[in-house]
Amino acid sequence: MNPRTPRSRVTGRRPAVRQRPRGPGRPGRPGRRRQRAEDRLIGLLIAAVLVVGLVVVVVNWLLAHWWILAVVAVLAVSAGGAWLYQRRQRARWEAVRAHGLRYGLAQLDALHHARFEDVVRDLMHRDGCRDAVRVGGGGDLGADVKATDPYGRRWVIQCKHRRDGLAGSAVGTPDLQVLNGTARQVHGADVAVIVTNGRVTAPAVAFAGQQRLHVVDRHTLGVWASGSRPLWELLRAVPPPRRATALS
Repeated sequence: MNPRTPRSRVTGRRPAVRQRPRGPGRPGRPGRRRQRAEDRLIGLLIAAVLVVGLVVVVVNWLLAHWWILAVVAVLAVSAGGAWLYQRRQRARWEAVRAHGLRYGLAQLDALHHARFEDVVRDLMHRDGCRDAVRVGGGGDLGADVKATDPYGRRWVIQCKHRRDGLAGSAVGTPDLQVLNGTARQVHGADVAVIVTNGRVTAPAVAFAGQQRLHVVDRHTLGVWASGSRPLWELLRAVPPPRRATALS
């Protein structure tokens, strides 16, 4: 009871305070939420009407100016045709460049060892190994180049470049032992090859024959790099194809 409320002269009591009834606008949390929801709905309806009206206007304008659509379609078709033509031309020139790739032994001798690995990769690509990749470097585990030939065989190649060619240090049995220990077990090779522009010792050649490894010495490298025959046609006892192809 409010202390300021005057007491009745007859009873001496303060009259009871009447509480105002809650109108629709006062405590109105449910009413406010409902009003906000209605406002959002009205806003969405107005936006939808505007979007539909805009679409109708644009469609009517395009129908009235149909020739603009025709011009855009012609330009799009021309641009797509030009892009396809350029892509085919690039592929054709790449095929021509790869097919005509040639190196002489003097050129190979003058290369840096990393560039020599790039050349071996490019020669494998020339022969049809589209996934040929150079992986040489620290921690390569005896693999400098990997490739899959058109017959499905996995090639793992270790490169040994000698700046002085035949006058450089010979590739020996330890080099082949590294390749033999990782090519099949680690890299999953079907054909394990060591390529050098230098010499290979007789014990290393004998070890390669015993372990089904392939040696591409200076002479074989010269034939391969300067010609158009793939490497598998120059090596003996290459495993049979994994899958039938148009070449097999």
